[in-house]
Amino acid sequence: MATEGGESGRSAKHVRVLMYSHDGFGLGHVRGTQTVANALASNRPESSIVILTGSAIIRTFEFRTGIDFVCVPGVERAQGSGVCTSRTLNMSIEEVVALRRALFLQTAETMNPDIFIVDHKPSGFWGELVPTLKLLKARGCYIVFSVRNILDREPHLFLPEWNRDGAIESLERYYDEIWVHGVEEIYQPFAELPISAGLAERITYTGYLRRELPQVPINKIFPSIARSPFILVTAGGGGDGEEVIGWVIAAYEADPGMELQALIVFGPHMNADHRRGFMERIQRHPKLDAISFDTEVEVLMSKATAIVAMCGYNTFCEILSFDKPSLIVPRRRSRKEQLIRATEAERHGLLSYIVADESGHDPLRMATALRALSKQKSPSSVRIQGLLDGLDVICKSFSRAVAADRRDLTLENFKISKDVSLGAKSA
Repeated sequence: MATEGGESGRSAKHVRVLMYSHDGFGLGHVRGTQTVANALASNRPESSIVILTGSAIIRTFEFRTGIDFVCVPGVERAQGSGVCTSRTLNMSIEEVVALRRALFLQTAETMNPDIFIVDHKPSGFWGELVPTLKLLKARGCYIVFSVRNILDREPHLFLPEWNRDGAIESLERYYDEIWVHGVEEIYQPFAELPISAGLAERITYTGYLRRELPQVPINKIFPSIARSPFILVTAGGGGDGEEVIGWVIAAYEADPGMELQALIVFGPHMNADHRRGFMERIQRHPKLDAISFDTEVEVLMSKATAIVAMCGYNTFCEILSFDKPSLIVPRRRSRKEQLIRATEAERHGLLSYIVADESGHDPLRMATALRALSKQKSPSSVRIQGLLDGLDVICKSFSRAVAADRRDLTLENFKISKDVSLGAKSA
């Protein structure tokens, strides 16, 4: 590793990693960043990893030693309208983005990372990362775009947003590598995008990110329902989980002969009024129970006989990792990512899914699908090359990037140029 200007050199093992997690509107991206960060910290225990995020709950998750956060003011999107606002500050979204942009740039300037890993948005939210990308590219930092295998929506729906933020231009200009967290056989997210042949050559399909059971305190108390065979019903962050939870409760109410009990996890972002209404119905049913949220939901997944869930990326990885028969109710509003993932996964025999039809959310139709879980094969019955190799491939790529010393860290390179400082794309 090259020597820092004016300071003693870093050791060959001491790698500085800066990560950007587009926090936005749920748990998905933060949990994906947590998984990658923990794998890198395990691979290089002497590393220092800083995560740039606006997530309000990132510190509730378990991180390895060597990982810390720079938490900036958060943003959120109003359901239905798509309008973005500050989560907590009495400032315009333009002012909040300008503040975030400055904090990201200053952190990168001070930390001077060897590797910068960006999740989900190549230019950041509203292009807020462009000045940071310019600075780090000029310094020889290795820059990686780390992305799920499905980019939110069909290309014709998200390309206008990417064009507005200069995302493809950023990918072409600044990024050394793209890690697609999936397998080419199931889905190719860049196949229909207007990217150059050179950029296409930088794409690595890593495989999905295998999940391990977290360390659980000895005195942790699980719901009593988890002592017997049960179905785990999870809505992820819960911000839009009313459909799956309401449909499952209705199925149990309509079919009193359901054999397996069900444990429902609402998620921390579920609307309080919806949660109260669901709890009243759950408390009246002997085969249902619920908890608000569990940061170690993986343990409940490993204990469950089967899983009912939406089809967010992290949930899908957990279903594969813990090898559970699963019934999916994919989100279909505004974004088709989950429906695409569910459709492709069912086509490969990894799970089954159900969506409302012309009759709506028929409780007996859901009850039939729940009963069928007892006969459904587990995902491991399907053989797909490299399906869960994601973290191994990422760590190998990380090691190659670390070994390739591309820096010219003279004192002059430590100064933010006027072009970089003022180069932010207007919000």
